[in-house]
Amino acid sequence: MKIATWNVNSAKARLPLITDWLRTVSPDVVLFQEIKCETAAFPRAAFEELGYHVEAVGQKAYNGVALLSKLPAEDVLTRLPGEPEDEQARYVEATVGGVRIASLYLPNGNPVPGEKFAYKLRWMDRLHAHARDLLAREIPFVLGGDYNIIPEARDVFSPQAFAGDALFRPDSRAKFRALLNLGLTEAYRALHDDDHAYTFWDYQAGSWPRDLGLRIDHFLLSPQAADRLAACTIDRRPRGGEKASDHTPVVLELRDA
Repeated sequence: MKIATWNVNSAKARLPLITDWLRTVSPDVVLFQEIKCETAAFPRAAFEELGYHVEAVGQKAYNGVALLSKLPAEDVLTRLPGEPEDEQARYVEATVGGVRIASLYLPNGNPVPGEKFAYKLRWMDRLHAHARDLLAREIPFVLGGDYNIIPEARDVFSPQAFAGDALFRPDSRAKFRALLNLGLTEAYRALHDDDHAYTFWDYQAGSWPRDLGLRIDHFLLSPQAADRLAACTIDRRPRGGEKASDHTPVVLELRDA
């Protein structure tokens, strides 16, 4: 099973780039973040023409996630449990081919301090609780998406420049490590020990041509999924495309059970 995650930074604005990439790579499951449209406005027909079933959770102009799959998605969950009043479109989860898969868009959290950062930390606590519940089911699961977390100093072009940023603050990174300490595996780092392995380059200051990037898009795997881990790669090609997102896809491959 090939699973891709990609913060597309507007599904409608990037549609030709996205569909071209899907035709080339043909993942079995695709996780999008920042679709930036209401659910009804998501361009599902373009993806259905490529053979995908579509589960989208959107809101006007901001946020929004989607899960596309070649097999039908089952038992779909459209919000992260734990805060019923939270109306931001940041989470969709379903079972595809016997694997529980989530597309998540974790809050950015800036500026710090403030309510946005407090929301980020609460959201991470909710994700921790939900992951613990999934682990208790002893099933293969994959939590993929834009975590807005820089796990280590080598995952950012300038640790000093991001020292006070919500993506790199010690309390944010501690909550990410707490997820790993549950027994989850961060797929890319399980297979690669390289630097400059970035998934995001800002539109400003020539960040892309100068390779001033961050690694903030991740796959976390349950033990049952980690046992099937075959590959996890960053595909930098779309970031150099016309009208590109500021993120690029990460592609996970799981062996058959």
